[in-house]
Amino acid sequence: MRVRGRAEHHRVADGSAGRVAQRRQRPGQLVGACLDRIARLDGALNSFVHLSPGALDAARAADAAIAQGGPRGPLHGVPIAIKDNYTTADMPTRAGTAVEALTFPASDSHAVARLRAAGAVILGKLRMHEFAWGMVTPPTRNPWDLDRVPGGSSGGSGAAVAARLCPAALGSDTGGSIRIPAALCGVVGLKPTYGRVGRSGIVPHSWSLDHAGPLTRTVADSALMLQALAGPDAGDPAASAAPVPDYTAGLDRPIRGLRVAVVRNHFFDAVDDDVAAAVEGALRFLADQGCTVRDVAVPSLRHGLGAIYAIELASSTAYHGRSLAQGHVAGFAADVRDLVEMGRLVTGPDYLRAEQARALIMAEMAGVLAEADVIVGPASPLTAWRTDESAVSLGGRAESVLAASWRLTYPFNLAGLPAIALPCGFDRRGLPISLQIAARPFAEAEILRVAHQYERAHAWWCRVPPLAA
Repeated sequence: MRVRGRAEHHRVADGSAGRVAQRRQRPGQLVGACLDRIARLDGALNSFVHLSPGALDAARAADAAIAQGGPRGPLHGVPIAIKDNYTTADMPTRAGTAVEALTFPASDSHAVARLRAAGAVILGKLRMHEFAWGMVTPPTRNPWDLDRVPGGSSGGSGAAVAARLCPAALGSDTGGSIRIPAALCGVVGLKPTYGRVGRSGIVPHSWSLDHAGPLTRTVADSALMLQALAGPDAGDPAASAAPVPDYTAGLDRPIRGLRVAVVRNHFFDAVDDDVAAAVEGALRFLADQGCTVRDVAVPSLRHGLGAIYAIELASSTAYHGRSLAQGHVAGFAADVRDLVEMGRLVTGPDYLRAEQARALIMAEMAGVLAEADVIVGPASPLTAWRTDESAVSLGGRAESVLAASWRLTYPFNLAGLPAIALPCGFDRRGLPISLQIAARPFAEAEILRVAHQYERAHAWWCRVPPLAA
Protein backbone atom coordinates (compact mmCIF):
# COMPACT_ATOMS: atom_id res chain seq x y z
CA MET A 1 0.00 0.00 0.00
CA ARG A 2 1.86 3.07 -1.24
CA VAL A 3 1.42 6.80 -0.73
CA ARG A 4 1.94 9.03 -3.75
CA GLY A 5 3.27 12.40 -2.86
CA ARG A 6 5.66 13.09 -0.03
CA ALA A 7 4.27 16.47 1.00
CA GLU A 8 0.99 15.07 2.29
CA HIS A 9 2.77 12.37 4.24
CA HIS A 10 5.09 14.82 5.94
CA ARG A 11 2.22 17.13 6.81
CA VAL A 12 0.39 14.30 8.56
CA ALA A 13 3.51 12.63 9.97
CA ASP A 14 4.38 15.78 11.87
CA GLY A 15 1.18 15.02 13.76
CA SER A 16 0.07 16.99 16.77
CA ALA A 17 3.43 18.68 17.24
CA GLY A 18 3.34 20.02 13.71
CA ARG A 19 -0.20 21.34 14.01
CA VAL A 20 0.62 23.14 17.26
CA ALA A 21 3.88 24.57 15.91
CA GLN A 22 2.10 25.86 12.80
CA ARG A 23 -0.72 27.26 14.96
CA ARG A 24 -3.30 25.15 13.11
CA GLN A 25 -4.49 23.73 16.43
CA ARG A 26 -4.22 25.07 19.96
CA PRO A 27 -3.06 22.77 22.76
CA GLY A 28 -6.34 23.38 24.57
CA GLN A 29 -8.26 22.10 21.56
CA LEU A 30 -5.96 19.12 21.18
CA VAL A 31 -6.14 18.07 24.83
CA GLY A 32 -9.88 18.61 24.87
CA ALA A 33 -10.28 16.40 21.80
CA CYS A 34 -8.20 13.67 23.44
CA LEU A 35 -10.26 13.81 26.65
CA ASP A 36 -13.46 13.65 24.60
CA ARG A 37 -12.25 10.55 22.74
CA ILE A 38 -11.19 8.94 26.00
CA ALA A 39 -14.67 9.57 27.44
CA ARG A 40 -16.33 8.07 24.35
CA LEU A 41 -14.06 5.12 23.60
CA ASP A 42 -12.07 4.04 26.62
CA GLY A 43 -14.99 2.36 28.33
CA ALA A 44 -14.57 -0.43 25.78
CA LEU A 45 -10.78 -0.20 25.52
CA ASN A 46 -9.76 0.21 29.19
CA SER A 47 -6.38 1.74 28.40
CA PHE A 48 -6.29 4.58 30.97
CA VAL A 49 -6.07 4.04 34.71
CA HIS A 50 -5.79 7.76 35.67
CA LEU A 51 -6.39 11.10 33.97
CA SER A 52 -4.29 14.07 34.99
CA PRO A 53 -6.33 16.63 36.94
CA GLY A 54 -4.12 19.38 35.55
CA ALA A 55 -4.10 18.46 31.86
CA LEU A 56 -6.52 21.15 30.71
CA ASP A 57 -4.83 23.84 32.83
CA ALA A 58 -1.44 22.85 31.39
CA ALA A 59 -2.89 23.01 27.88
CA ARG A 60 -4.31 26.48 28.49
CA ALA A 61 -0.95 27.62 29.84
CA ALA A 62 0.65 26.28 26.64
CA ASP A 63 -1.96 28.20 24.63
CA ALA A 64 -0.97 31.42 26.38
CA ALA A 65 2.75 30.78 25.98
CA ILE A 66 2.36 30.12 22.27
CA ALA A 67 0.25 33.24 21.81
CA GLN A 68 2.97 35.32 23.47
CA GLY A 69 6.06 33.89 21.81
CA GLY A 70 5.45 30.69 19.94
CA PRO A 71 6.13 27.10 21.02
CA ARG A 72 9.33 26.57 22.96
CA GLY A 73 9.96 23.13 21.45
CA PRO A 74 8.50 20.46 19.17
CA LEU A 75 6.44 18.89 21.98
CA HIS A 76 5.07 22.13 23.41
CA GLY A 77 1.38 21.63 24.10
CA VAL A 78 1.31 18.03 22.84
CA PRO A 79 -0.64 15.62 25.10
CA ILE A 80 1.34 12.51 26.06
CA ALA A 81 0.19 9.61 28.24
CA ILE A 82 2.45 7.69 30.62
CA LYS A 83 2.75 4.00 31.44
CA ASP A 84 1.84 3.48 35.08
CA ASN A 85 5.31 2.35 36.19
CA TYR A 86 6.69 5.89 35.67
CA THR A 87 6.19 7.92 38.84
CA THR A 88 4.32 11.21 38.51
CA ALA A 89 3.88 14.12 40.90
CA ASP A 90 0.22 14.77 40.07
CA MET A 91 -1.14 11.20 39.80
CA PRO A 92 -0.69 8.02 41.83
CA THR A 93 1.60 5.29 40.52
CA ARG A 94 0.50 1.68 40.92
CA ALA A 95 2.70 -0.23 38.42
CA GLY A 96 -0.35 -2.31 37.59
CA THR A 97 -0.73 -3.81 41.06
CA ALA A 98 -3.79 -3.90 43.30
CA VAL A 99 -1.72 -4.45 46.47
CA GLU A 100 -2.51 -1.29 48.44
CA ALA A 101 0.33 -1.79 50.92
CA LEU A 102 2.84 -1.08 48.15
CA THR A 103 3.40 2.62 47.50
CA PHE A 104 5.61 4.59 45.14
CA PRO A 105 7.04 8.14 45.22
CA ALA A 106 4.73 11.03 44.35
CA SER A 107 7.34 12.76 42.19
CA ASP A 108 8.07 12.97 38.50
CA SER A 109 10.34 10.31 37.04
CA HIS A 110 13.27 11.54 34.99
CA ALA A 111 11.52 10.86 31.67
CA VAL A 112 8.28 12.59 32.73
CA ALA A 113 10.24 15.60 33.96
CA ARG A 114 12.03 15.84 30.61
CA LEU A 115 8.71 15.72 28.74
CA ARG A 116 7.27 18.48 30.92
CA ALA A 117 10.43 20.55 30.36
CA ALA A 118 9.89 20.14 26.62
CA GLY A 119 6.40 21.59 27.03
CA ALA A 120 4.40 18.37 26.75
CA VAL A 121 1.05 18.10 28.49
CA ILE A 122 0.84 14.92 30.59
CA LEU A 123 -2.59 13.52 29.83
CA GLY A 124 -2.81 10.56 32.20
CA LYS A 125 -1.52 7.15 33.25
CA LEU A 126 -1.94 3.99 31.17
CA ARG A 127 -2.64 0.42 32.19
CA MET A 128 0.13 -2.14 32.19
CA HIS A 129 0.59 -5.79 32.98
CA GLU A 130 1.39 -5.95 36.69
CA PHE A 131 4.99 -4.96 37.50
CA ALA A 132 5.85 -5.08 33.77
CA TRP A 133 5.45 -8.85 33.54
CA GLY A 134 3.19 -10.49 30.95
CA MET A 135 1.91 -9.91 27.43
CA VAL A 136 -1.82 -9.44 28.03
CA THR A 137 -2.40 -6.23 30.09
CA PRO A 138 -5.85 -7.05 31.48
CA PRO A 139 -8.43 -5.59 31.18
CA THR A 140 -7.16 -3.54 28.21
CA ARG A 141 -8.34 -4.67 24.78
CA ASN A 142 -6.94 -4.29 21.27
CA PRO A 143 -8.71 -1.53 19.27
CA TRP A 144 -8.47 -3.62 16.08
CA ASP A 145 -10.55 -6.37 17.68
CA LEU A 146 -11.90 -6.08 21.22
CA ASP A 147 -11.75 -9.85 21.63
CA ARG A 148 -7.94 -9.73 21.30
CA VAL A 149 -5.09 -8.63 23.55
CA PRO A 150 -3.12 -5.41 23.05
CA GLY A 151 0.18 -7.04 24.07
CA GLY A 152 2.22 -6.23 27.11
CA SER A 153 3.44 -5.10 29.32
CA SER A 154 2.82 -1.61 27.86
CA GLY A 155 -0.58 -2.68 26.53
CA GLY A 156 -2.38 0.46 27.60
CA SER A 157 0.20 2.58 25.75
CA GLY A 158 -0.15 0.62 22.51
CA ALA A 159 -3.95 0.56 22.63
CA ALA A 160 -4.34 4.25 23.47
CA VAL A 161 -2.02 5.46 20.70
CA ALA A 162 -3.62 3.11 18.15
CA ALA A 163 -7.13 4.27 19.08
CA ARG A 164 -6.06 7.95 18.74
CA LEU A 165 -6.75 8.64 22.41
CA CYS A 166 -3.34 10.34 22.61
CA PRO A 167 -0.68 11.18 20.01
CA ALA A 168 2.13 9.47 21.93
CA ALA A 169 2.83 7.49 25.08
CA LEU A 170 5.70 6.24 27.19
CA GLY A 171 6.36 2.52 27.61
CA SER A 172 9.08 0.39 29.15
CA ASP A 173 10.82 -2.57 27.53
CA THR A 174 12.56 -5.42 29.36
CA GLY A 175 12.05 -8.20 26.82
CA GLY A 176 9.90 -6.41 24.24
CA SER A 177 7.26 -4.53 26.23
CA ILE A 178 7.34 -1.44 24.00
CA ARG A 179 7.66 -3.24 20.67
CA ILE A 180 5.18 -6.06 21.30
CA PRO A 181 2.18 -3.75 22.01
CA ALA A 182 3.32 -1.54 19.11
CA ALA A 183 3.34 -4.60 16.84
CA LEU A 184 -0.02 -5.97 17.97
CA CYS A 185 -1.74 -2.56 17.94
CA GLY A 186 -0.24 -1.27 14.67
CA VAL A 187 1.81 1.69 15.92
CA VAL A 188 5.50 2.59 16.19
CA GLY A 189 7.46 1.47 19.25
CA LEU A 190 11.08 2.50 19.86
CA LYS A 191 13.40 0.80 22.35
CA PRO A 192 16.54 2.98 22.46
CA THR A 193 20.04 1.75 23.30
CA TYR A 194 20.47 0.63 26.92
CA GLY A 195 21.25 3.83 28.83
CA ARG A 196 20.14 6.25 26.13
CA VAL A 197 17.04 7.29 28.14
CA GLY A 198 17.35 7.60 31.92
CA ARG A 199 15.18 5.31 34.04
CA SER A 200 15.19 6.92 37.48
CA GLY A 201 11.65 7.03 38.80
CA ILE A 202 10.55 3.96 36.82
CA VAL A 203 9.51 1.02 39.00
CA PRO A 204 12.28 -1.51 38.24
CA HIS A 205 11.76 -4.89 36.65
CA SER A 206 15.27 -6.00 35.65
CA TRP A 207 18.04 -3.44 36.08
CA SER A 208 20.26 -4.70 33.24
CA LEU A 209 17.41 -5.26 30.77
CA ASP A 210 15.00 -2.35 31.38
CA HIS A 211 14.72 0.34 28.69
CA ALA A 212 12.47 3.42 28.50
CA GLY A 213 11.02 4.71 25.24
CA PRO A 214 8.04 6.02 23.25
CA LEU A 215 5.09 4.60 21.34
CA THR A 216 3.76 6.89 18.59
CA ARG A 217 1.72 6.82 15.41
CA THR A 218 4.65 7.68 13.14
CA VAL A 219 8.41 7.28 13.01
CA ALA A 220 8.90 11.05 12.85
CA ASP A 221 7.01 11.44 16.11
CA SER A 222 9.19 8.77 17.75
CA ALA A 223 12.22 10.81 16.69
CA LEU A 224 10.71 13.92 18.31
CA MET A 225 9.98 12.00 21.50
CA LEU A 226 13.48 10.53 21.68
CA GLN A 227 14.94 14.01 21.18
CA ALA A 228 13.20 15.15 24.35
CA LEU A 229 13.92 12.00 26.36
CA ALA A 230 17.57 11.21 25.54
CA GLY A 231 20.41 12.43 27.72
CA PRO A 232 22.12 11.90 31.08
CA ASP A 233 20.20 11.02 34.23
CA ALA A 234 21.95 11.57 37.55
CA GLY A 235 19.59 9.09 39.19
CA ASP A 236 20.37 6.21 36.83
CA PRO A 237 23.95 4.90 37.01
CA ALA A 238 23.49 3.15 33.66
CA ALA A 239 22.41 6.32 31.83
CA SER A 240 24.80 7.45 29.13
CA ALA A 241 26.30 10.93 28.84
CA ALA A 242 27.03 10.39 25.13
CA PRO A 243 26.09 13.38 22.97
CA VAL A 244 22.50 13.42 21.73
CA PRO A 245 22.27 13.98 17.95
CA ASP A 246 19.38 15.60 16.10
CA TYR A 247 17.22 12.55 15.45
CA THR A 248 14.97 14.33 12.94
CA ALA A 249 17.74 15.81 10.80
CA GLY A 250 18.50 12.72 8.72
CA LEU A 251 15.07 11.16 8.36
CA ASP A 252 14.77 12.13 4.69
CA ARG A 253 18.24 10.98 3.65
CA PRO A 254 18.15 8.19 1.04
CA ILE A 255 19.02 4.67 2.18
CA ARG A 256 20.75 3.58 -1.03
CA GLY A 257 23.91 1.65 -0.23
CA LEU A 258 22.81 0.74 3.31
CA ARG A 259 23.82 -2.76 4.37
CA VAL A 260 20.91 -4.81 5.72
CA ALA A 261 21.45 -8.05 7.67
CA VAL A 262 18.64 -10.61 7.89
CA VAL A 263 19.15 -13.08 10.76
CA ARG A 264 17.50 -16.16 9.26
CA ASN A 265 17.96 -18.41 12.28
CA HIS A 266 15.71 -17.70 15.27
CA PHE A 267 13.88 -14.73 13.69
CA PHE A 268 12.34 -16.76 10.86
CA ASP A 269 12.23 -20.24 12.43
CA ALA A 270 8.54 -20.26 13.36
CA VAL A 271 6.56 -17.30 11.98
CA ASP A 272 2.95 -16.96 10.84
CA ASP A 273 2.65 -17.14 7.03
CA ASP A 274 1.06 -13.69 6.70
CA VAL A 275 3.77 -12.17 8.90
CA ALA A 276 6.53 -13.83 6.87
CA ALA A 277 5.04 -12.61 3.57
CA ALA A 278 4.74 -9.02 4.81
CA VAL A 279 8.31 -8.94 6.13
CA GLU A 280 9.70 -10.44 2.93
CA GLY A 281 7.84 -7.70 1.05
CA ALA A 282 9.52 -5.07 3.23
CA LEU A 283 12.93 -6.63 2.55
CA ARG A 284 12.25 -6.48 -1.21
CA PHE A 285 11.36 -2.81 -0.81
CA LEU A 286 14.69 -2.13 0.89
CA ALA A 287 16.51 -3.96 -1.89
CA ASP A 288 14.60 -1.91 -4.49
CA GLN A 289 15.78 1.25 -2.73
CA GLY A 290 19.39 0.23 -3.29
CA CYS A 291 20.14 -1.48 0.01
CA THR A 292 22.36 -4.56 0.09
CA VAL A 293 20.35 -7.31 1.77
CA ARG A 294 22.30 -10.31 3.09
CA ASP A 295 21.30 -13.35 5.14
CA VAL A 296 23.35 -14.00 8.29
CA ALA A 297 23.20 -16.20 11.40
CA VAL A 298 23.56 -15.59 15.15
CA PRO A 299 24.05 -19.16 16.45
CA SER A 300 24.13 -18.27 20.16
CA LEU A 301 20.49 -17.15 20.04
CA ARG A 302 19.61 -20.77 20.76
CA HIS A 303 20.66 -19.97 24.35
CA GLY A 304 18.76 -16.69 24.46
CA LEU A 305 15.49 -17.75 26.08
CA GLY A 306 17.21 -19.50 28.97
CA ALA A 307 19.54 -16.55 29.45
CA ILE A 308 16.89 -13.86 29.60
CA TYR A 309 14.59 -15.93 31.79
CA ALA A 310 17.32 -16.50 34.37
CA ILE A 311 18.38 -12.83 34.39
CA GLU A 312 14.85 -11.44 34.42
CA LEU A 313 13.46 -13.86 37.00
CA ALA A 314 16.36 -13.31 39.40
CA SER A 315 16.27 -9.53 38.99
CA SER A 316 12.53 -9.26 39.51
CA THR A 317 12.63 -11.53 42.56
CA ALA A 318 15.45 -9.43 44.02
CA TYR A 319 13.38 -6.26 43.60
CA HIS A 320 10.34 -7.91 45.18
CA GLY A 321 12.32 -9.37 48.07
CA ARG A 322 10.50 -7.29 50.69
CA SER A 323 7.12 -8.17 49.18
CA LEU A 324 8.08 -11.84 49.34
CA ALA A 325 9.16 -11.53 52.97
CA GLN A 326 6.06 -9.59 54.03
CA GLY A 327 3.58 -11.71 52.12
CA HIS A 328 2.45 -9.01 49.69
CA VAL A 329 3.14 -11.32 46.74
CA ALA A 330 -0.02 -13.23 47.69
CA GLY A 331 -1.96 -10.24 46.33
CA PHE A 332 -0.24 -10.28 42.94
CA ALA A 333 -2.04 -11.64 39.89
CA ALA A 334 -1.49 -15.40 39.63
CA ASP A 335 0.80 -15.27 36.58
CA VAL A 336 2.99 -12.55 38.11
CA ARG A 337 3.09 -14.24 41.51
CA ASP A 338 4.31 -17.47 39.92
CA LEU A 339 7.09 -15.69 38.02
CA VAL A 340 8.28 -13.69 41.03
CA GLU A 341 8.40 -16.82 43.17
CA MET A 342 10.14 -18.82 40.42
CA GLY A 343 13.05 -16.38 40.60
CA ARG A 344 14.02 -17.93 43.93
CA LEU A 345 14.99 -21.07 42.01
CA VAL A 346 17.66 -19.28 39.92
CA THR A 347 21.02 -20.11 41.50
CA GLY A 348 24.21 -18.09 41.38
CA PRO A 349 25.78 -20.47 38.81
CA ASP A 350 22.56 -20.28 36.74
CA TYR A 351 22.79 -16.51 36.68
CA LEU A 352 26.48 -16.60 35.76
CA ARG A 353 25.85 -19.00 32.88
CA ALA A 354 23.03 -16.74 31.67
CA GLU A 355 25.37 -13.74 31.64
CA GLN A 356 27.97 -15.82 29.75
CA ALA A 357 25.35 -16.73 27.13
CA ARG A 358 24.39 -13.08 26.96
CA ALA A 359 28.02 -12.13 26.31
CA LEU A 360 28.16 -14.61 23.41
CA ILE A 361 24.99 -13.18 21.88
CA MET A 362 26.31 -9.63 22.25
CA ALA A 363 29.60 -10.59 20.57
CA GLU A 364 27.86 -12.31 17.67
CA MET A 365 25.46 -9.38 17.20
CA ALA A 366 28.43 -7.01 17.21
CA GLY A 367 30.08 -9.17 14.55
CA VAL A 368 26.98 -8.95 12.35
CA LEU A 369 26.79 -5.18 12.78
CA ALA A 370 30.48 -4.78 11.98
CA GLU A 371 29.52 -5.72 8.42
CA ALA A 372 25.97 -4.35 8.31
CA ASP A 373 24.25 -1.09 9.21
CA VAL A 374 20.94 -2.54 10.39
CA ILE A 375 19.30 -5.87 11.21
CA VAL A 376 15.78 -6.25 9.78
CA GLY A 377 13.13 -8.87 10.48
CA PRO A 378 9.69 -9.38 12.04
CA ALA A 379 8.86 -7.73 15.35
CA SER A 380 6.41 -10.48 16.33
CA PRO A 381 5.94 -13.97 14.87
CA LEU A 382 2.17 -13.65 15.23
CA THR A 383 -0.57 -11.02 15.24
CA ALA A 384 -2.80 -10.26 18.22
CA TRP A 385 -4.28 -13.39 19.76
CA ARG A 386 -7.69 -13.79 21.41
CA THR A 387 -8.01 -13.07 25.10
CA ASP A 388 -8.96 -16.71 25.74
CA GLU A 389 -5.92 -18.16 23.91
CA SER A 390 -2.88 -19.37 25.81
CA ALA A 391 -1.09 -21.27 23.01
CA VAL A 392 -0.58 -20.93 19.27
CA SER A 393 0.72 -23.18 16.47
CA LEU A 394 3.61 -21.66 14.51
CA GLY A 395 5.80 -23.53 12.07
CA GLY A 396 3.94 -26.75 12.86
CA ARG A 397 4.64 -26.65 16.58
CA ALA A 398 2.61 -25.59 19.58
CA GLU A 399 3.99 -22.72 21.61
CA SER A 400 2.66 -20.60 24.47
CA VAL A 401 1.70 -17.10 23.41
CA LEU A 402 4.02 -15.75 26.11
CA ALA A 403 7.04 -17.54 24.64
CA ALA A 404 6.07 -16.73 21.05
CA SER A 405 5.27 -13.07 21.54
CA TRP A 406 8.64 -12.00 22.92
CA ARG A 407 10.85 -14.47 21.04
CA LEU A 408 11.85 -11.90 18.40
CA THR A 409 12.22 -8.87 20.67
CA TYR A 410 14.20 -10.09 23.70
CA PRO A 411 17.51 -10.62 21.79
CA PHE A 412 17.90 -6.85 21.51
CA ASN A 413 17.30 -6.41 25.24
CA LEU A 414 20.02 -8.94 26.00
CA ALA A 415 22.36 -7.08 23.63
CA GLY A 416 21.21 -3.59 24.69
CA LEU A 417 20.80 -2.58 21.03
CA PRO A 418 18.31 0.01 19.75
CA ALA A 419 15.32 -1.48 17.93
CA ILE A 420 12.12 -0.10 16.45
CA ALA A 421 8.83 -1.80 15.52
CA LEU A 422 6.56 -0.29 12.87
CA PRO A 423 3.56 -1.44 10.82
CA CYS A 424 4.31 -3.33 7.60
CA GLY A 425 0.94 -4.80 6.67
CA PHE A 426 -2.15 -6.62 7.89
CA ASP A 427 -3.01 -10.30 8.10
CA ARG A 428 -6.06 -11.99 6.57
CA ARG A 429 -8.12 -11.04 9.66
CA GLY A 430 -7.22 -7.37 9.34
CA LEU A 431 -4.78 -7.37 12.26
CA PRO A 432 -1.51 -5.37 12.14
CA ILE A 433 1.83 -6.96 11.19
CA SER A 434 5.07 -5.31 12.32
CA LEU A 435 8.62 -4.91 11.03
CA GLN A 436 11.60 -4.66 13.42
CA ILE A 437 14.82 -2.76 12.66
CA ALA A 438 17.85 -2.82 14.97
CA ALA A 439 21.35 -1.34 14.82
CA ARG A 440 24.59 -0.94 16.75
CA PRO A 441 24.59 0.95 20.08
CA PHE A 442 23.52 4.62 19.86
CA ALA A 443 22.61 4.29 16.16
CA GLU A 444 19.00 5.30 16.76
CA ALA A 445 19.26 7.83 13.92
CA GLU A 446 20.02 4.96 11.53
CA ILE A 447 17.01 2.83 12.46
CA LEU A 448 14.76 5.89 12.47
CA ARG A 449 15.93 6.80 8.95
CA VAL A 450 15.33 3.30 7.55
CA ALA A 451 11.96 3.05 9.29
CA HIS A 452 10.92 6.48 8.05
CA GLN A 453 11.90 5.68 4.48
CA TYR A 454 9.79 2.52 4.61
CA GLU A 455 6.88 4.31 6.30
CA ARG A 456 6.81 7.22 3.84
CA ALA A 457 6.38 4.81 0.92
CA HIS A 458 3.54 2.88 2.54
CA ALA A 459 0.23 3.88 4.11
CA TRP A 460 -0.13 1.19 6.75
CA TRP A 461 0.09 3.78 9.52
CA CYS A 462 -2.89 5.68 8.04
CA ARG A 463 -5.37 2.88 8.73
CA VAL A 464 -7.65 3.47 11.72
CA PRO A 465 -8.82 0.66 14.03
CA PRO A 466 -12.60 -0.05 13.94
CA LEU A 467 -13.01 1.20 17.50
CA ALA A 468 -11.50 4.59 16.60
CA ALA A 469 -13.08 5.08 13.15
